[in-house]
Amino acid sequence: MKKHFLIILCCTIFSATSFAQVEEPVQTKDTTKVDEVIQPTQPQQQTNPYVKKDPKSGINKWYFGGSFTFTFGTYTSIGIWPLVGYKVTPKLSFGLQPGYEYIKYNYSYSPDYETSNYGIRIFGRFRVIPQAYVHAEYATINYELQKLNSAGDDWDYYREWVPFLFLGAGFSQNIGGNVYAYVQVLFDVLNNENSPYRSGEPFWTVGVSAGF
Repeated sequence: MKKHFLIILCCTIFSATSFAQVEEPVQTKDTTKVDEVIQPTQPQQQTNPYVKKDPKSGINKWYFGGSFTFTFGTYTSIGIWPLVGYKVTPKLSFGLQPGYEYIKYNYSYSPDYETSNYGIRIFGRFRVIPQAYVHAEYATINYELQKLNSAGDDWDYYREWVPFLFLGAGFSQNIGGNVYAYVQVLFDVLNNENSPYRSGEPFWTVGVSAGF
């Protein structure tokens, strides 16, 4: 009886020892897993480079500036024309230019004649490339004109609105910030009888604008 009891006791101790040896690494491994699961994760801040910016406000579609005009030769013209324009699209814009100019005619058959004129221009511009654009413009300018009187021995002076249709192109260059300098050359295609450009002289414009 004692012999059987000793055998059972030894088997029990051996089984308990074996169970402890098997369970111990499993318990350690599970603890490690739990630690990995409950370990807090540090939040990461990410920036999205594809987030679109807010669209431009309407005021950014307006641009302002002015131009200095000149023509030299038999007909001399020097004028100043402030400008306000509105961008319908990034490439297409329209605008107004009221202005004033000094005029001098150098005649070979009569004394030189000087006067001043004023008027308004309505223009459209389309950018072909960022630096260059095509330009179309309708203008009406009040000129002081002269003609021989009925006796043919003196000049009569009168004022008249003269229409123009200018077509041409220009070049603009950024000179800092949102400011651009531009130069353009135009040709009058209406050829009104009182137009100083009816013989095909080019009409040059040099100016500065902000926002164009």
